[in-house]
Amino acid sequence: MSWVITAIAVTSAAVSARGQYVAGKTQEIELNRQAEEERLAAQGRELQRREQLNKALAANAVGQAMSGISGEGTPASLALASAERASLSEATIGLSDKLKQAALRRQAKSAKKAGYLQAASTLLQTGVKTAQSLPSDLFSKKTPTKKGKSWNDRASDAGVS
Repeated sequence: MSWVITAIAVTSAAVSARGQYVAGKTQEIELNRQAEEERLAAQGRELQRREQLNKALAANAVGQAMSGISGEGTPASLALASAERASLSEATIGLSDKLKQAALRRQAKSAKKAGYLQAASTLLQTGVKTAQSLPSDLFSKKTPTKKGKSWNDRASDAGVS
């Protein structure tokens, strides 16, 4: 009857371990999906910022042309400085977006590893509990012979250690 209980415990542990493994894998998939969504959203935001920058630069150029200011000298240097600041801002925002994506991907890997470790822990704990519930003489070094004496006892009687 104890083998039935042992079989149930082992089956339960296997099902639990599988569930933990699947949960970790599912979380990894979800976080990778979020990272991909973040990447696509970042691309959309970058395109929108570039369109706004291009509109502003075009409006400045039209305004200068209509007012009769040439595109040389101070107005050109101001436009260049403005474009450099916008470029730096875009680079900072782009880096921030990439860091968010990388963090999500790292979380995905960690979730997967956590699922593996939880599954392994469950299996090991069940193995230990199962081994502890087995009869204590099952793993003893003394094995009885046909006449009732163990091999160790016979060796001791013969003076062999």
